[in-house]
Amino acid sequence: MKRLGFGISAVTAPAALVACVCLGTGTLGGRPDATPRDAKSVVDANGNLHVPEDYLRTYRYLGTWAVSSVEGQGANELHVVYASPEAVAAYQQTGQFPDDAVLVKEVIDVATEPMTTGMVSHAGALKGWFVMVKDSKGRYPGNPLWGDGWGWSWFDVGEPLKTTSTDYKTDCLPCHIPARSSDWVSMFRVIPR
Repeated sequence: MKRLGFGISAVTAPAALVACVCLGTGTLGGRPDATPRDAKSVVDANGNLHVPEDYLRTYRYLGTWAVSSVEGQGANELHVVYASPEAVAAYQQTGQFPDDAVLVKEVIDVATEPMTTGMVSHAGALKGWFVMVKDSKGRYPGNPLWGDGWGWSWFDVGEPLKTTSTDYKTDCLPCHIPARSSDWVSMFRVIPR
């Protein structure tokens, strides 16, 4: 099953919905030579992306969105979004992400159950990551994971260096259609200007 992109994060849940996000710490992929703040540490020479190492420590937290269940009460997933620090500063100045901006979204399973406070949705296991890298120059024209101004890739949990995406137009872009006018990213006003 292909993963959702940054553009599909609707919050429609009962008033009693409580979303608790438990974030882990540590590094990914054992790449001590990587500088996780720039796109060069996330993209290889052929345009293949991977989850940036140490993003939990070095990237800026942008927010958490609950994606409601199609059936029943509560949330289906939590989307926890981070951006490279330089990307946030540039966005605050211009209202746009600059080239080489890196966005990372954790996708977390959610369990919903009745508790004394009401129906509660809480974080479960990490499913994987969705990574985007801004590229207005079209640096990887032959790579099917690059286009429309971004590099796009989904990574299953446990595989931060190997994407399961094969073509951004079919695997990623459909979820971003609602955010087409905002450079394919739904920001929900999380970065003040």
